[in-house]
Amino acid sequence: MSQSPQQIQVEAAVQCIVRAFEDYNASFSDITRRAKRRFLNRDRQGMIQDINERYALYDSAINDAIERLEQILVDRLFSRAIWVQIRANYQAVTKSVSDAKLYQTFFNTLSRRLFKTTGVDAAIEFTVNDRPTATSVEPRVERYDLSLDEPDDLAFLMGVLTQPWLERVISEDPAALYRHLSTAYAMQNSQVTIEILSACFYRAGRAYRVGRVNLDGSWLPIVFGFSMSDQGVWCEAVLTTTREISILFGYTFNYFMADLDDVEPVVGFLSQLLPSKPAAELYTVLGRVKQGKTERFQSFFSYLLAHPEEQMMEAEGKKGMVMLVLTLPGYPVVFKLIRDRFAPSKSVTRADVLERYHLVFKHDRVGRLIDAQEFRELKLPLEAFSPSLLDTVQTECSRVVELGSDHLLIHHCYVERRVHPLDLYLSSAPEPDALKAVMDYGQAIKDLARSNIFAGDLLPKNFGVTGSGRVVFYDYDELRLLDECRFRHWPDTDDDVMSMSSEPWFHVGEDDVFPEQFPLFMGLAPARLQLLSSIHGELFNPDWWQQTQAQVALGHELDVPPFGPDACINSVQGGV
Repeated sequence: MSQSPQQIQVEAAVQCIVRAFEDYNASFSDITRRAKRRFLNRDRQGMIQDINERYALYDSAINDAIERLEQILVDRLFSRAIWVQIRANYQAVTKSVSDAKLYQTFFNTLSRRLFKTTGVDAAIEFTVNDRPTATSVEPRVERYDLSLDEPDDLAFLMGVLTQPWLERVISEDPAALYRHLSTAYAMQNSQVTIEILSACFYRAGRAYRVGRVNLDGSWLPIVFGFSMSDQGVWCEAVLTTTREISILFGYTFNYFMADLDDVEPVVGFLSQLLPSKPAAELYTVLGRVKQGKTERFQSFFSYLLAHPEEQMMEAEGKKGMVMLVLTLPGYPVVFKLIRDRFAPSKSVTRADVLERYHLVFKHDRVGRLIDAQEFRELKLPLEAFSPSLLDTVQTECSRVVELGSDHLLIHHCYVERRVHPLDLYLSSAPEPDALKAVMDYGQAIKDLARSNIFAGDLLPKNFGVTGSGRVVFYDYDELRLLDECRFRHWPDTDDDVMSMSSEPWFHVGEDDVFPEQFPLFMGLAPARLQLLSSIHGELFNPDWWQQTQAQVALGHELDVPPFGPDACINSVQGGV
């Protein structure tokens, strides 16, 4: 039986979308494979550029697909009836392919872009109810049975792990590696089975081999971190705790470059190592940002439906002067809506805020800036809001919300992982934990500076403490590049009246920053401020900031390792 013209169009459209996604995937892999060369050349900036180029691929692929569909569907491009058929045929074609969820997300982006969908349109996009059966494909792993107290076995293991860069590898000290592993795992039995993912993971000038160790019947995580020095590749660190690896795969770093045959099996493997980490974050950190957004969206709404008694609330902490921040008590994300009007003390504009979030998207986040996902046209049920909160949202954010008969439509917002505001943490945590947070607060400011970021407003209320206990920055209103600032000494004066004035008696430019004044505005108790000064006193010295600026300007890579000294194999010589 011959096909009707519409059937021919539908099949052609389905094949067009499938090819568009597969072309995107191939380009994604092409860029990702540059990572090995970037690593060996110690081209950290080039790796960041590749991540940004890869990120931009998705929208480019969607735009190209729309142009091709316009040629196929002509005047039926915006026909919902034909898109219902396209969706059904597309599902039949892709339901058994590997990474079927990624195919579905690509389709949804096309559909929503064309029809400017608000909320969810289940007739022409895929929903949580359409999720394909979990793939039976296993990730590619290398499996070895070893005795970790045998130097030959350890030498063999390091040879396997360094195979991708074998011609450039520095020989390792098996005894140092054994001491590290035996301490980390408190080994009673050195006979182990190790499974290592075949793909290498690259990010920010480093390379990682990710795997797990079966020790006495239990699978434990292990990640080997490699650096490149003038002498060659060397094993810098071995991460053996869930906390260390959770930080490495966290939402405060840039995305990994890992050339994966199939994404979903690797996410499953990582989920076993990091059971508390949401799949949304794992997809995102692997560079599959749209899939991460889909997973987060579907997970949030599944939670909302399962807990109708929960209502949105303003997030804990001091109210932002630029953003209204909402959260659901039982779900660990926040929704940040730009207010219609900013507090008088804020000189930034709406355009400035959008630009600064865009800067964070493409900058090296060095584990100190929370990854924010941009969402549009979200429909939340009215039952999720109290009357007072609904009134607040409508009054303060009218430009980005619209009230419907049974829903609140949010035209634009940023969604981030919720963290504990540092000022509240310091007021409630046991003193030892509070002191650790104060020290890491100072380290966070330093790490950002070394990545060419000045946080701007250094008040603790703009920082947060993650579940892993790390201090991160999340208020981007006044964030700027370090090279945009002018760090100055506070002038001396013999005039007592001037010296006691709350306002400067000299000209202050828009980009002037006075580090010596930081302690006056941090709001830390005297003992905690003294601790911060003793550990990170450079922060209050303009000379340190100027020296850091100079190093950044010269292109010197000011390294910020994504792990602590406990993970390092100290006896191995090398360095970057």
